[in-house]
Amino acid sequence: MYTCREELRARLNDGEYTNWLKAGRCLLILKSGLLPFASQHMREFHGALLRGDPLLRRRCETDACRPRGNKLSCACRVCTWWQTAIMRHHRQPGSTVNWDNCCPPSWRTDYWEVAKAYMPRGQGKVKGADQCDASALLNLINCCDRFQSVDPKLVREVIRYRNELMHSCEFRMKDDWMRRYQKTLKHFVLQFSHVPQMATASQEIDEMLTVDLSVCVSGSDRLDGLKFDAVHESATADHPISQWEAELLQERLQELLHVDDDDAKTRDTEQLKSLGAFLRFNSDLGIRFSAELQTIDSLLARQ
Repeated sequence: MYTCREELRARLNDGEYTNWLKAGRCLLILKSGLLPFASQHMREFHGALLRGDPLLRRRCETDACRPRGNKLSCACRVCTWWQTAIMRHHRQPGSTVNWDNCCPPSWRTDYWEVAKAYMPRGQGKVKGADQCDASALLNLINCCDRFQSVDPKLVREVIRYRNELMHSCEFRMKDDWMRRYQKTLKHFVLQFSHVPQMATASQEIDEMLTVDLSVCVSGSDRLDGLKFDAVHESATADHPISQWEAELLQERLQELLHVDDDDAKTRDTEQLKSLGAFLRFNSDLGIRFSAELQTIDSLLARQ
């Protein structure tokens, strides 16, 4: 019977799965580099909105303005004015805006509540920038015109690769896909040469795309500042590579399972089946995500 470490090692001997894992890890690195940049710009943007319009400095008139589904149709005068201001700076005003991400009474005091209006759905419970994933930050930069220094075409290219990665039914990416992905990431990151955190992220991404993860989990090596020692067998959950793997799978589970009632009909059943089968086949992951696996089984039983 395989130990947890042996199951992880077996997965990392599959080159296309390792490609998936490394590409996903690059997104986590990218997120850490983008976070200070995005936070600073949105904080400045929020301040500029408040300075430029006295009405935006007023409190919500009811403290009860809330989106219903994805609509904000019964807001007070102040929150409606905020909504107009947010849309005025939206690069794609004709696209769907996920108002249910936001708490409108907090727009006056919390710059990140404003930022969430430019993000994909599912950000409603996110209380700060540090809780966002790479997709949220990339969509923010793509949709808000505050980020004039960033080429939106390159942002959309990275978003496209991110979606292909996260929607892969088999969690496997081909070498040719990885080469194109690496080239796109490189062009995107070059735009942030003046941002210290992104310079660090760029170096870490380059290292991640060239490292042999199967060696790192099998023998002594150093990765991400942590030394791996094959002499001391540890539980998979304690291994850094396994933590990255779990974080990526958790992000995918979040997208598939946390769907509002209004959007339940659009849930991707095939993706749920594939993810469930993958977790069952890899028993260490099945144990780690046992609660989520039960939820998947329950949802599929209703189909």
